[in-house]
Amino acid sequence: MSALRPAQAYKSAAVNTATPSSLLLMLYDGAIKFMRIADKAFEFEDPLEFNQTIHNNLIKAQNIVRELRGALISNGESKDGDLVNNLIALYDYFDRRLQEANFKKNREIVNEIIDRMTELRGAWAEAYNKENQNKDSSIKPPTSDSNSSRLSLMG
Repeated sequence: MSALRPAQAYKSAAVNTATPSSLLLMLYDGAIKFMRIADKAFEFEDPLEFNQTIHNNLIKAQNIVRELRGALISNGESKDGDLVNNLIALYDYFDRRLQEANFKKNREIVNEIIDRMTELRGAWAEAYNKENQNKDSSIKPPTSDSNSSRLSLMG
């Protein structure tokens, strides 16, 4: 049990100090991870393990999708209303399809949503990277002829 505490503390610190963009990517990573676990469970021989593993992990993925949707709804109207409405509709679709996959124990549906969420996660990661590049490029490096601002270790 003591081995879990440092890992839990690390995860908690990572979440509590993350930027909104990083949190978004973490949520996508979590949903994709749980769907992949469910996908692997389709190979289980034991019916109990098969059903429980698929069910539990698809429910976890659905909870994340619902959290993503809820965050958009709770933020209300924004200047990007069309994007927000399209994402809400997409998250609704993901939620319905995951529910169907869980009910029917349909592996193809799980793989469809993994593919779509992976693609969407990649788009968010690309936007996040571009945002960071723009921030970095707005910080101007010091010019080489400003000798007065250099730190001397020689004393």
